[in-house]
Amino acid sequence: MQSQDPSISQEPLISSAAPPSASDPIAPRRPAKNPNALKRLWPFVRQYKWAVAMAGVFLVLAAGATLAFPWALKTLIDQGLAKQEGRLHLAEHFLELFGVASALALFSAARFYTVSWLGERITADVRNTVYAHVLKQSAEFFETTQSGEILSRLTNDTTLVQTVVGSSLSMGLRNLVMGTGALIMLIWMNPLLMLQVLGLLILVVWPSMRMGRRVRSLSRASQDRVADASALASEVLNAIPVVQSYTAEDRESKRFTESTQFAFITAVNRTKARAVLVGFIIMATSAALLWGLYEGTLAVQAGTLSPGELGQTIVYVILLASSAAVLGEVYGDLLRAAGATERLMELLETRSSINSNPSSKEPVWPLSGSVVRIQNLCFKYPSRPNQWALKDLTGTAQSGQTIAIVGPSGAGKSTLFSLLLRFHDPLSGHIEMDGARINEISLNALRNRIGLVPQEPVVFSGTAMDNIRYGRIDATTEEVIEAAKAAFADEFIQALPNGYDTFLGERGVRLSGGQRQRIAIARAILKNPPLLLLDEATSALDAHSERVVQEALNTAMKNRTTFVIAHRLATVQQADCIWVFDQGRLCEQGSHTELLARGGLYAGLAKLQFNLNRSQETATTD
Repeated sequence: MQSQDPSISQEPLISSAAPPSASDPIAPRRPAKNPNALKRLWPFVRQYKWAVAMAGVFLVLAAGATLAFPWALKTLIDQGLAKQEGRLHLAEHFLELFGVASALALFSAARFYTVSWLGERITADVRNTVYAHVLKQSAEFFETTQSGEILSRLTNDTTLVQTVVGSSLSMGLRNLVMGTGALIMLIWMNPLLMLQVLGLLILVVWPSMRMGRRVRSLSRASQDRVADASALASEVLNAIPVVQSYTAEDRESKRFTESTQFAFITAVNRTKARAVLVGFIIMATSAALLWGLYEGTLAVQAGTLSPGELGQTIVYVILLASSAAVLGEVYGDLLRAAGATERLMELLETRSSINSNPSSKEPVWPLSGSVVRIQNLCFKYPSRPNQWALKDLTGTAQSGQTIAIVGPSGAGKSTLFSLLLRFHDPLSGHIEMDGARINEISLNALRNRIGLVPQEPVVFSGTAMDNIRYGRIDATTEEVIEAAKAAFADEFIQALPNGYDTFLGERGVRLSGGQRQRIAIARAILKNPPLLLLDEATSALDAHSERVVQEALNTAMKNRTTFVIAHRLATVQQADCIWVFDQGRLCEQGSHTELLARGGLYAGLAKLQFNLNRSQETATTD
């Protein structure tokens, strides 16, 4: 559980409602029956046409050197061995063979480096593009997609793509060129024999493609199951204090074991199908090889073929058979990569329901706080289509005014914040900020005008300085420290082992809940926006810290418009105006005194809070 600063417990006036969520993953597509999905990588490949061209040249040269080796071997056998030439001539033939081998080594090394560089570069580009695209998705996307699923696609799937682009594809093309060259040479040397071998190879290719489709389908399923296990682990690790507090370690371990077992069974089925495919290819190509050797041996015995030509034929047949075998295996890799590419492209093709409008004219930056006008705002969450989150909401916040928003849980308070930030768009009605509708302002311009302090503060893995500077990345060290002092954070930060350069741990695990909240407040103060959204920004502070931070916030809120979701009576009383929400509607608004006099919903909530506080004070005294 999160540790917090010691505080005098106060029952909140209301409870903030958690945002709606759904568990539906990205809808999987039916797996393709061929590697055509790899064509969708072309936009990433064409940026490096020069590297592709160089790789192609080295590939052809390496294949050519391989094909030249049987010719040099034939010359050695027929002229160097059969004719029993002298040592000098024999050495010349071996030097020719060494020259071919050296050329093969040089061109293969160059091909390997170029193709590997290309694979790494394209994979990095794909990963960066997908990640940048995901960060721009709407809140609806993250409500329906597990973070572990996204991480699996960014890591496992891009690794598969890298393997194919940086290795398997090159190997496949090299063997295709080499096999084609060997086939041409064999047909030229012995057309009748090679037509028979070619017929056998065709009988190999067709079943291989059929079995390859099965491998492709199982590969996609295997990748999905691994992603499921990753999503489960990510969710549990992010909530490890809750898991341990409920002694659910064994239970979660069992869930993860079941998930990985399912992934294991799926992977075994894929491996089994691929093993059958590889075994079939090796057996069939071996049959073609032995048939060629048998016919060639008969030709030597009949005197129609020289020993050197037989050796040449043997090597060409071996090259042809091995190329066919490698191509079959590469085809399986291509099918796996096609599945990974599909999953990555699904993310890239996801379109945010919130569209920015960068071409619109941005309103003038206000000098004394934004003016916010809300007109007939209506909204339903996609996950709850039969329930209004907000209904006919109308209200105005003047420049520099503080609006406290109160009401029961689920009344629509946090929903209003989401609409102000355009995490969602309303079904009807609109919001104006400084005279412009927010859907006509670019998202960057809109959100740069807003500072948010959430109830659950976010602390990134980094130093205290980095976390506060996140509010304005170009801020100086002095400005960061000034914001920390305003948020009553400087004192505890200075007490850390390395002060502002202290690493705070993942999600700020080294800080208490109140300290994390003060970091978030300092971040918002440093941003210095004309509109502040405070979602119970002092809920995790003790009485003394809350009073000091509230004073700091009051100073920061001067000349700025502020919406504050308020749970505590002390915070509500200081607001210029109070909006009381109930079932998505603005049912009351006015000052604390005015609303108490009306005797409505607010008066009942305030009375409950007051009586509870008195009971707590009595219990403390006793």
